[in-house]
Amino acid sequence: MTELDYVPTICPYCGTGCGIYLVINDGVIVGVEPWKEHPVNEGKNCPKGRNAYQFIYGEGRLEKPLIKENGSFKEATWDEALGLIVDKLKGADPSSVGFINSGRTTNEDLYVLQKFARCVMKTNNMDNSSRFCHSTTVPGLLSTVGAGVMETSTISIEKADCIILAGVNIHETYPLIGRRVERAKEKGAKVIVIDPRETITARIYADIFLQLNPATDIALLNGLMKIIIEEGLEDKEFIESKTSGFEELKSYISKLDMSELEQISGISRDLMKEAADAYAKAERGCIIFNAGIAQHAQGVGNIQTLADLTLLTGNQGKPGTGVNPLRGHINGEGFGDMGTVPVFYPGFVPVSEEAAKKFGDLWGVEGLPADPGISYMDMVEKCSILYIMGTNPMMSAPDITRVKGLLENKDLVVVQDLFMTETAKLADIVLPAQTWAEEVGTVTETDRRVQFMNKAVEAQGEAKPDWMPFCELAKLMGYEDKFTFGSAEEIFEEIRKVIPTYTGISYERLKKAGGIQWPCPSEDHPGTDTMFADGKFKTPDGLAHFQVVEHKPPAEPVDDEYPYALATGRVLFQYHTGVMSRRTERLNYEVPSAFAELNPEDAKKEGIADGDEVIVKSRRGEIRPTAKVTEDVPKGMLFIPWHFAECAANVLTGPSAGPPSKMPEYKYVAVKIEKGGK
Repeated sequence: MTELDYVPTICPYCGTGCGIYLVINDGVIVGVEPWKEHPVNEGKNCPKGRNAYQFIYGEGRLEKPLIKENGSFKEATWDEALGLIVDKLKGADPSSVGFINSGRTTNEDLYVLQKFARCVMKTNNMDNSSRFCHSTTVPGLLSTVGAGVMETSTISIEKADCIILAGVNIHETYPLIGRRVERAKEKGAKVIVIDPRETITARIYADIFLQLNPATDIALLNGLMKIIIEEGLEDKEFIESKTSGFEELKSYISKLDMSELEQISGISRDLMKEAADAYAKAERGCIIFNAGIAQHAQGVGNIQTLADLTLLTGNQGKPGTGVNPLRGHINGEGFGDMGTVPVFYPGFVPVSEEAAKKFGDLWGVEGLPADPGISYMDMVEKCSILYIMGTNPMMSAPDITRVKGLLENKDLVVVQDLFMTETAKLADIVLPAQTWAEEVGTVTETDRRVQFMNKAVEAQGEAKPDWMPFCELAKLMGYEDKFTFGSAEEIFEEIRKVIPTYTGISYERLKKAGGIQWPCPSEDHPGTDTMFADGKFKTPDGLAHFQVVEHKPPAEPVDDEYPYALATGRVLFQYHTGVMSRRTERLNYEVPSAFAELNPEDAKKEGIADGDEVIVKSRRGEIRPTAKVTEDVPKGMLFIPWHFAECAANVLTGPSAGPPSKMPEYKYVAVKIEKGGK
């Protein structure tokens, strides 16, 4: 009997960071086993984690570089492919080149990409697919508490005695974090769910369910704060000693009409009062949010208002408190830490002359860019050369019909990925990448937890780790001495020197621990479970800052022609653009195709029965999912998951982007629906 090997690593899907063992038989992954000692998930895994290996051997895996000639791809050598890329990059105006990357790749991959963009191409034009998930989170939290990160650990959620789940269907999208909420509830915590849909999370967890009207979060949250202030439940000592701007907020809130807030949000004052009292009177109140809060044109304001609520009640600086974004990617925190965004160098250092000089000295390169670059969709529109690593904008970007036309008219599109994705089909050059199980590296999970990923099997074909082509391109362009990395560990050693919050983290330490949470300033530091425990916020004056936020209507409100508000989202058995999950037999069995949820009264009005093919139209296009008639969605609302290329929900979504985040409004799109087959 063949002896099996068991390789510990991290699940490649969401930002929870669950530990798993990959089971290896004769150099092939044949299964997943629980990692019972891992602190994040304690041996439990969701359906995606239990089947995490199958996509590695999925149909269409890229094994050689491909070059498009006369509309068709032909296999090429790495030297040929890289040579063609260099020919285009040499002499290119820095403003014409853009790099789009993914939170699915490792810290090492991302760090080398941004270093290449800045040192070799002299551009800050780079952005991450998380632009479409949490670009509102960073400015929202920077302006209030000074750090756009999860404040507590997923483990410490259990210590909360009141938890607000705002715009997050945690039972489906983060099941193992949902277990922490369950445990807190078993210990007596009250759970408040804020969501326009009556999700399974609302049904299972909610003691108080605030089923608000779509895109009215600010009105609801202002209502909660109005009640807390009127009843004198605010934490006066905390406000006085650790915040600024309270009087301005109090003055604004006092002028709001409660009946108007009730009308806008659809939530009665009595229900608001029940929620406000539960949260304000808690010893440790924890707010957890996700895309249902973030993916709005007013997403920054949504998040500022959540932060205001924590400051008003003093729910900061203790385990199980704070305002906590959940990241959608395995490395959804690391992309920002590494600086693969247009406005920050590594370590969230704002782009400036001073930053360019600092990093130029660190890297030994002159002339680093000192002006912010442009964001994801601006690059898709304006850059003539795009290098796309590990992400699929032809599924994830808004208004993908328009995106297709833009990509088809570039001077050069390079896609570096695992499979021939919808985006790769439009590329001029396609480079084969390694999966997470074929390379060594680190990822930084949703709660700032840096974790080590082991190599379990050899790469397929000629696939390379995502960082390596950038080193080879740098060599060809005269920067060989600045990109001498021979391994992922060598890259991480440079990361430790460049990013102070990572200084105390090493591969050696990570191999012995179930992750280390930054900030970790020295090798004898245990890592940081809870931010702001010293009472000082990451702002210039050390204080947290209240923000006055006014409710505004969505960018594209419903009307007589398009009377339904569509929200796109995720389901338990699929993941993001489907590149991994739709190559997994078990997951496809559970949810094989797209559907549109609609309320029974709306279905009756439109003559639609459960299981009918329907046509959903927006001002940008139409798709044909299957109707799922359910009371989970209120009247006037539709829900469609966005995982299915043949019925891509982002055909419908629009380019409207709220400043300063440039976030498309994925959670409120004006649409109409009719029965198909006409």
